[in-house]
Amino acid sequence: MAKIIDDKVKKEVIPLFEKLKRHVEIIFFMDKKNCQFCGKQQELLEELTSLSNNLKLQIYDRTEHTDKAHEYNIDKVPATAIIGKQDYDIRFFGLTAGHEFTSLMQAIVMVGTGTSGIHLDLEQMIREIKKPVHIEVMTTLSCPYCPKAVHAAHQLAMVNENIRADMIESEEFPDLSQKYEVYGVPKTMINGKHSFEGAQPVQAVYLEVLKAVDVQEYERIKTMIREAQGHRHVRKPEAKAVYDTIIVGGGPAALSAAVYAARKQMNVLLVSKDIGGQIAYTASIDNYLGLPGISGEELKEQFMFHAEAYPIAESIGANVVTVSTDTDLLFVKTEDDKMYKARSVIFCTGKEYRRLGVPGEDRFIGHGIAFCATCDAPLYKNKKVAVVGGGNSAFTAARDLVGYAKEIHVIHRRDRFSADDALIREVKKASNVTFHKNMSVSEFLGDEKLQGISLSSTKDPGTTSIKVDGVFLEIGLSPNTDAVRDLVKLNERGEIPVHSDNSTDIPGFFAAGDATDVPEKQIIVAAGEGAKAAIAAYKYLIEKKLIEKTPSDNWE
Repeated sequence: MAKIIDDKVKKEVIPLFEKLKRHVEIIFFMDKKNCQFCGKQQELLEELTSLSNNLKLQIYDRTEHTDKAHEYNIDKVPATAIIGKQDYDIRFFGLTAGHEFTSLMQAIVMVGTGTSGIHLDLEQMIREIKKPVHIEVMTTLSCPYCPKAVHAAHQLAMVNENIRADMIESEEFPDLSQKYEVYGVPKTMINGKHSFEGAQPVQAVYLEVLKAVDVQEYERIKTMIREAQGHRHVRKPEAKAVYDTIIVGGGPAALSAAVYAARKQMNVLLVSKDIGGQIAYTASIDNYLGLPGISGEELKEQFMFHAEAYPIAESIGANVVTVSTDTDLLFVKTEDDKMYKARSVIFCTGKEYRRLGVPGEDRFIGHGIAFCATCDAPLYKNKKVAVVGGGNSAFTAARDLVGYAKEIHVIHRRDRFSADDALIREVKKASNVTFHKNMSVSEFLGDEKLQGISLSSTKDPGTTSIKVDGVFLEIGLSPNTDAVRDLVKLNERGEIPVHSDNSTDIPGFFAAGDATDVPEKQIIVAAGEGAKAAIAAYKYLIEKKLIEKTPSDNWE
């Protein structure tokens, strides 16, 4: 019978095995009855382990040894686990032939030598990840780039016991390939939700893991890297400084205003609770000019990187609670009792999700009540959920939940829905959706976790209760304008009225984006309004002789 490993490959493999400092156990799971490729993988492993006394092969039938399969988290076959001094959660699902033979060899040598090959400083950073991480690298045997992606994932698993890393041969597991929408390899999935394509170096994979499980730490590390590379020129705020302009907010309007103000050589301070605004919660954006199909997270980073390339000051982490004025200065106070002064203010705080204001709401927000079905739908697989609202956002949420939830209850206080007809028809086709018209939520029910909702009829005195595991509030947004309620007169919707140049009736106070009465609430509109506001603020300061003109004074 022909050997799988020919003499040429043996000559390359044996010197590698001579580097092994410790025994490596290869545990192979197969299914004698229902596995097309198990026999070939078993032959390969038997030949491979015969080449070194430091290798030992254990073979189990998954259907007969369910306890062992459970112990090693084996849910499909053929499956190969590489075990050394400990179980590093390094797994291969599928044949390790073709280019994936390289991945197998790299894993054996890494475990057998006890060294990850990662720089010690990066190793220490990887060990700091405390949350469970499951990395799945989708490959094909003919892909020459896949071993690099597989090895990087296995390196992380070697270093941190909270990380598991699997190679998965896409052609052998078509259902998984379809689920993960694998149209090219390597494609890496993190915890079944976050993904990226291509063979990235281990430091880039580490950042992708952070992005998936610890966004704050990801932002911190990314910031450090950008500063070290000279791409970020942000400075800390000064309490005693008088800024030319303070920009309040962190969304598209604010970041656009920061770019335009900085390019006019204004002394700029950006103050915000966080960066991104509503776009950070948007899965896909198809209508931003020049960047079709970009994710909200990616667009947020593009905006942030652009703004922070200029020497602006930043105060991130606390909301602004008041904006006030005295003679020629404006004062911006944050919730952590810091006070900043400026000759002008550009207010770009956007909007936030509306709430119902009923008993139990505050208690269960973040513990059963959510606002982003696109993000959280997978968490409600085979569970009962409610969507409150009747517009496009509510029906989009219901559509996102259809493939996951066991029951979906759409609750609307009126007798007609305001969503687009096509969207309504699409959701109505789903068998797991029930509609409750002329009903409103009167209370959220439960002890430590949300267990249900109480509904009241908007026409009759009757009430009813529904058992649910989660609720998505999709009832629109309200402007974040409380901080300027005593400074400027708001309209009936709580928005800031602005003139065509984004000025207000208060000298030196400008506003832009969704917090204003500009009718269209779109990302591209907000960015344009932010630019206009910065130009208007610059003109105001020039006219007041509070700053000098820049050398190029063409308002670009």
